[in-house]
Amino acid sequence: MPNFKPLAAAALLAFAGAASAQVTLTLSSWVPPAHLLTRAQSDWCNEVSKATSGRIKCNLLPKAVAPAPATFDAVRDGLADLSFIVQGYTPGRFTMTKVAEMPFLGDSAVATSVAYHRIHEKHLAKFDEHKGVKVLAMFTHGPGVIFNAKKPVTSLADLQGLKFRVGGGVVNEIGKALGVNMTLKPAPESYELLSTGVVDGTWFPDESIVSFKLDKVIKHRTAVPGGLYNTSFALIMNQATWDKIPKADQEVITKLAGENAARFIGKYWDETDAQSRDVQKAAGVQSITASPAFVAEFKAKTAAIDEAWAKEAEAKGLKNAAAVLQELRAEIAKVK
Repeated sequence: MPNFKPLAAAALLAFAGAASAQVTLTLSSWVPPAHLLTRAQSDWCNEVSKATSGRIKCNLLPKAVAPAPATFDAVRDGLADLSFIVQGYTPGRFTMTKVAEMPFLGDSAVATSVAYHRIHEKHLAKFDEHKGVKVLAMFTHGPGVIFNAKKPVTSLADLQGLKFRVGGGVVNEIGKALGVNMTLKPAPESYELLSTGVVDGTWFPDESIVSFKLDKVIKHRTAVPGGLYNTSFALIMNQATWDKIPKADQEVITKLAGENAARFIGKYWDETDAQSRDVQKAAGVQSITASPAFVAEFKAKTAAIDEAWAKEAEAKGLKNAAAVLQELRAEIAKVK
């Protein structure tokens, strides 16, 4: 009879080796080290490390492996294992993700992020717009705000004659609908653009004033209830890296990813938005809230943007796109 004992021992050793196999994830961030996205990404990865008893390690690289618009390709091609992307930084590449960039979605990054991830998984992921990478979570920032260094903005007329930096995506379409002079540039370029007078202002969530040290170059803030706009993000992993992670640890990561990761990052954003508003107040930034008349003006000018996205998405195969957007808004209202 064959002796199975050596075979069994070898199998046990192989299993033990697989169970203790260590994977070190390289993390890239194209925003400053203190930015909430750098911190949230690193802290989330460290939660993964704890949950896998250290079998997954996290190594934040000292500098980004690529500029913000090239990050998707960098992660896909293996220059980093993990990072976050803004789909709007690469115009024409993503259509479905624009659903999360519409005006008046909500006032909380947690709510919009969690709801967005749910809707993406239910309706949009099947279109595989992120082909080549493993999508861990979809999320958004907090509500977009009008910031500028020149004057209070209390109506659409006040926007005329001002030049604003925006990040691309639907926010650019919003600017066009309002007849505003827009410059498309990634967020990290904002300080230079403002300090040199290339632009007069920027459309940003509150946190960005602190994250990019803009409190000394911004004088006026106009908050729009529900948000002037939003931005779609994704947390992504290199597919080959994902594939080499043992299945048991993939299951651990999956539990911490998705809606849980969207909520995790959203909390960082909401907290930093609140902290930034305090910093702005201390720096003397004059803050106002858009009046009902201003909001009505705004809604009238941007009403066609929802419909334009629905047509574009349906042309790519999404059925009842307008209903999907309505479902996202309803889902945001339900998130606690």
